[in-house]
Amino acid sequence: MSIEGTIFRIKKYALHDGPGIRTTVFLKGCPLACRWCHNPEGIDPEPQTMLRDTTHGTVPETVGQRIGVAELIRVIEKDQLFYDESGGGVTFSGGEPLAQPDFLEALLRDCNRREIHATLDTSGFAPAAVVRRILPRVQRVLCDLKIMDAVDHRRVTGVGNTPILKNLSLMAASGVPLRLRVPLIPKMTDSDANLTAIARFAATLKTIEGIDILPFHRIGEQKYRRLGRENPMAGQLPPAAERVAAVQAMFATAGFHVGIGG
Repeated sequence: MSIEGTIFRIKKYALHDGPGIRTTVFLKGCPLACRWCHNPEGIDPEPQTMLRDTTHGTVPETVGQRIGVAELIRVIEKDQLFYDESGGGVTFSGGEPLAQPDFLEALLRDCNRREIHATLDTSGFAPAAVVRRILPRVQRVLCDLKIMDAVDHRRVTGVGNTPILKNLSLMAASGVPLRLRVPLIPKMTDSDANLTAIARFAATLKTIEGIDILPFHRIGEQKYRRLGRENPMAGQLPPAAERVAAVQAMFATAGFHVGIGG
């Protein structure tokens, strides 16, 4: 019997979740509760009701579906020609894909058999044993690094950062290509002290390919209303372009290839 998991979105022809043209699969469920999360529908591991706006008002719809590995692989491999021609593949994101390790590993095993390039997009928060299981089956990792101070990290994400830092070191030691993603959130992650500490830690990761700065945006704002939840970042504006440029220059000066967005 095919292993099943829960997903909440499949994005085809993605261009910012790894190299080439990709299919990004969003697995449902995340152990973090980041205040700035723009995919709040991905936090709860179970399917849930979310309102959808229509010309006739709002109607309830279910977000999240159970799906078997074989069925999902059939969706992924439909675009294998695009992957091959562009150097793309599939990216497993979330939520937190490592929160469904059996499902994720089975998906990766089938991708490996089909020679489909697989990228893991993760918060890095998972047991080390899970990370060790998954790493040999991925060809690239995109991993968030939000806050270096443990107390501040727990305050704004709900969890400590010790497992994340240890797993990042584990990823780098495995030899898998690694790209860091740094959310730039006003008054939470954007202090010079935090960003300098991130750069210092990143310099210890031998397989790091670069750093992507992810400026706070308001794209997910309406999702909180549709879920009937309070938006913790209501009224918060994105960082100024000058601040984003200054952070980009700081990481570049530290020797990293730096991207904006992703």
